[in-house]
Amino acid sequence: MHINRIAIIGAGTMGRGIAQVFAQAGLEVLLYDSDPDALAQSLATITERLRQQCVKGHLQEAACATALDALQGIERLEAIDADMIIEVVPERLDLKLDIFSHLRQVAQARTILASNTSGLDISALAQASGRPDKVIGMHFFNPPPIMPLIEVVRASETSEETFVAVIALAERLGKTPIPVANSPGFVANRILFPMINEAIYALAEGVASAADIDRVLVLGASHPLGPLALADFVGLDVTLDILDSFARRFDNAKYCPCPLLREMVDRGELGRKTGQGFFSYP
Repeated sequence: MHINRIAIIGAGTMGRGIAQVFAQAGLEVLLYDSDPDALAQSLATITERLRQQCVKGHLQEAACATALDALQGIERLEAIDADMIIEVVPERLDLKLDIFSHLRQVAQARTILASNTSGLDISALAQASGRPDKVIGMHFFNPPPIMPLIEVVRASETSEETFVAVIALAERLGKTPIPVANSPGFVANRILFPMINEAIYALAEGVASAADIDRVLVLGASHPLGPLALADFVGLDVTLDILDSFARRFDNAKYCPCPLLREMVDRGELGRKTGQGFFSYP
């Protein structure tokens, strides 16, 4: 199956980044958000980013014009006619299940349904969709226009045709697709978030300051960003949700979030988005 028309549900940070990636690759992109203001803002942001790519010489003028022409916002999910629909909403299984249940009614039978989840159960979404063979995970990394990796998550129900089509699509975007199993956190987050959690424990136990913990990983392990600064970037509330999910799904105490993380979230210290996390952001 050749995919040319993509619909994206969710126009937040990741949604608009993914929309930009597809538009730059010359695919037709339909962007939806339940909040009309968020949709309008995201379309304006993508347009400006594409124009900046043209100004900097990273994108030819003709390609920029084609990308802008191919990008449009839609106001109703019922209006979606696409080869593939990608769900890019907040990391809540109940919300994603509602969307896949709705798509069961409105998406065409040929349409592949993908989720950008960073670790939730693809099989649960597949069952809600009514077309489990056409459901797959397509986990982009933030920021999507820059990060080269896509984790392609194949559930037991995912057909070979769907898998092959999505791998080919990722390569068409200039990305590196890596197949992973439908296991909590897949690969990247299963390794990354326990590391962040351990860094929080090290801080709580007074092993080193937040700045020095991050410096150790940057200078000693060549990480581009320390684990505590990364948690601030992701959001401490999101970090807590992911670790809580791991603890439940693996039924293993090693994934239990550090109490300090839970205390900070309770105080509203969520990282960059609130101006205060492990570090301050004026």
